[in-house]
Amino acid sequence: MVDSESARSKHGITPEERDIKTHLKKGIIVLDKPKGPTSHQVSAWVRNMAGAEKAGHGGTLDPNVSGLLVVALDDSLKALQVLLLDSKEYIGTLKLHGQVGRKELDEVVAEFTTEIYQTPPVRAAVKRERRSRTVHEMEILDIKEKSVLLRIVCESGTYIRTLCVDMGDALGVGGHMFELRRTRTAGFAEDQIVTMHELKDAFVAYEEEGDEAPLRKIILPFEKLLDHLPKIYVKDSAVDAICHGADVAIPGITKMEGMFTSGQTVAIFTQKREGVAVGKAKLDSEKIKEMQKGSAVNLERVFMAPGTYPSLWKRGRNLNA
Repeated sequence: MVDSESARSKHGITPEERDIKTHLKKGIIVLDKPKGPTSHQVSAWVRNMAGAEKAGHGGTLDPNVSGLLVVALDDSLKALQVLLLDSKEYIGTLKLHGQVGRKELDEVVAEFTTEIYQTPPVRAAVKRERRSRTVHEMEILDIKEKSVLLRIVCESGTYIRTLCVDMGDALGVGGHMFELRRTRTAGFAEDQIVTMHELKDAFVAYEEEGDEAPLRKIILPFEKLLDHLPKIYVKDSAVDAICHGADVAIPGITKMEGMFTSGQTVAIFTQKREGVAVGKAKLDSEKIKEMQKGSAVNLERVFMAPGTYPSLWKRGRNLNA
């Protein structure tokens, strides 16, 4: 394995050095979705504002739910799926239909902080099949009469509305979700969000004054979607082979960040910190460090287009070297 200090990259460009048009095509926005519009509507507004061909979001919020919504533009859409690999955090109000004591509330919160089974609501955009989801953390922040303010950290795809109904039933009085706000998605937190007005102002500054700075501050490179994953950096000579679907070979690795085990999802980067792909590790990270040859990662999704880096590999061989 080549030490990162001695590896010199002759190709590529760091995400921060991309020209503004490329920056937009490979950009994401961490928006503060307001109550009212659907997540799809918000994505469409951003697409039109940016003059993009496509835009999508990383996790639906109901119209009456506010909070953190990651919107991806054009080329960055390929990487949105990685948000499903990590948890989400919400602050919400459970409105009970009868009086319940604190002891009973604490017991139900503890009971539901585990793997739970849910059937998606009728209005959900997925097939209504019973499925398991994990609630990692749940705490009571405040209680006022029949309203219980909760902080919930849960697996992606957990329906908080359904959770509130089920908790109300478990308490024997009934209940429903009264208010909800998403405060974190994967590695993105509430202190990073921007409003639609701020995004619009940034585009006006660019279009009318040629000032790119506000846009570059608000629109982040898609590589930020991979921040929460363990990382493998590869040689320039390995990049195009990976872009064509070759698994990541150990001789092509220059550096690793973060510990991981076999079967865990890892992100693949160039030496210029450009996102190339994600895949499942075939070996533990410590084992990879000990080996001189072999395959390290099975690819699952490639972000970089073939030909971005020169073809320095031979077809038919899993070089990555």
